[in-house]
Amino acid sequence: MRSRFDAFGGAERFVQSAVAALSAQGATLTLVTRRWPDGDGSAIVLDPFYLGSLWRDRGFARAVCAELPRRHFDLVQSHERIACCDVYRAGDGVHAEWLAQRARIQSPLARLGTRLAPHHRYLLAAERALFTSPRLRAVICNSEMVRGEIAARFATPADRLVLIRNAVDGARFHPGLRAELGPAVRAQLGIPAGAAVFAFVGSGFERKGVGPFLHALARRREPAWGLVAGRDKRAARYRALAARLGLADRVRFLGGVSDVRPYLACADAFVLPTLYDPFPNAALEAMAAGLPVVTSGKCGAAEVVREGESGFVRDALDVAGLAECLDRLDPDSARRLGGAAREAVAGLTPEAMGREYLDLYRRLLGGKLG
Repeated sequence: MRSRFDAFGGAERFVQSAVAALSAQGATLTLVTRRWPDGDGSAIVLDPFYLGSLWRDRGFARAVCAELPRRHFDLVQSHERIACCDVYRAGDGVHAEWLAQRARIQSPLARLGTRLAPHHRYLLAAERALFTSPRLRAVICNSEMVRGEIAARFATPADRLVLIRNAVDGARFHPGLRAELGPAVRAQLGIPAGAAVFAFVGSGFERKGVGPFLHALARRREPAWGLVAGRDKRAARYRALAARLGLADRVRFLGGVSDVRPYLACADAFVLPTLYDPFPNAALEAMAAGLPVVTSGKCGAAEVVREGESGFVRDALDVAGLAECLDRLDPDSARRLGGAAREAVAGLTPEAMGREYLDLYRRLLGGKLG
């Protein structure tokens, strides 16, 4: 179950890759969704009318839980906070934890508004109902961070919390992209051939950390360029921030990008100082492409980053610390660290992920699958 498709969304792209990986190993899957691109396989489309995000999420949940008893499935896996499932993939992490991290940058009035917002209150209640549901048999966590958060907040039994990390296609994302695409893309963007370039990929700029990224880039001792790929309703504010910081000529805001490979190809390192991110595909793709990663301690990808060897981990709001990391990543050192980054994610293949999912399903079904 996944409500909607966004061509630029990491969660949706994960579902697409997971469906392909599982189908290749013999599983038969049915997608339950509001909408999805044509040709993505069997799907049950449930699209009740709604106005606003609260009605949207609650209406879809009710429609799904009403429809499922009319069907027969061996297992029901949800990628939304819907309690009528056997398996939940916690790809969006813990909403309560995200709100706690967001509160770090909010004013007291904004924090009060968040606590009173009906949609947040619904999500918190739905989350608690899900993690305490007697039907729930397994929670797939894509990072140890998320597994620990669920255990601490909801007392979900440890044997239900299964770690299966995201996968990355190493044939699609590889260091050779630098030579194949990098020079042409740099020329297209007006970036000098020898300049240091730092890439950021993520929609929702407040959460993902575009502000700290721009501040750190402005504080780097040697001038460098920045690429920002992603969508945000307030993107104009961040362009204005870049101008105030003297970065207007050295930061390219690319908007939503369905294929990030050309921009990773022309970058030296990947920067994602996110307030909260369970395990972003963008970081895995950057590492597979041979880029060191600078990220935060509340990013699940930090678990595969070796400090000073394949990247750096700092607090999301530690601008001075982030700037110091950027200082250490000149093009030559970034290339050395990038090789270690590639090795760190080499085992996270779609095939390996598919086997882990099928092993879990077999365990839950008593070995009756396959």
